[in-house]
Amino acid sequence: MRTALLRLATVAASAVAALALGTGFASATGGEHDPVSTPADAPISIQVTKLSQSDAAARFRSSGITWSSSGGCTNRQNSTCTSFEQINLTTVQGGQTFKSASGCAVNITGGTEVGHASGTYSHYNGYKIDISLSSCVTGYIQRNFTAIGGNQWRSGSGNIYYLESNHWDITYYNCGGC
Repeated sequence: MRTALLRLATVAASAVAALALGTGFASATGGEHDPVSTPADAPISIQVTKLSQSDAAARFRSSGITWSSSGGCTNRQNSTCTSFEQINLTTVQGGQTFKSASGCAVNITGGTEVGHASGTYSHYNGYKIDISLSSCVTGYIQRNFTAIGGNQWRSGSGNIYYLESNHWDITYYNCGGC
């Protein structure tokens, strides 16, 4: 019995060490076992939920969030519109969380429409919204988030609030604690 327990402890210790080193390990029967099904250098793909214009608008509306555009439109291919087409669910939820936590009026002036900077975490890819400046919004962000330089503040959940000349540009990596 003692020998069996010692052997089991040795195999378990080998497995833990192999996992820590990212290698396979030999089982008690001598065969090779690789507990990781994806190679360490393989790219990781994270799925995001995309919303339609109508679904996102209904969610924002239900939270008392308004939106406006210089063109009075929602066409994603028109830079004077404010579109929510293909916005990430977590971006919408992040906006809702911010509205609820801050108690401020929130008016969205930029969404997923063309005309913004490109990049992985861009407006067009659904990660960003622009909101109007107000003393309530600015005060809440500057009192409750961490200044990280360059007119940027990071929330506790890691989302970035960037004060541009006439609006807040917000990058939502997550829903901000929804």
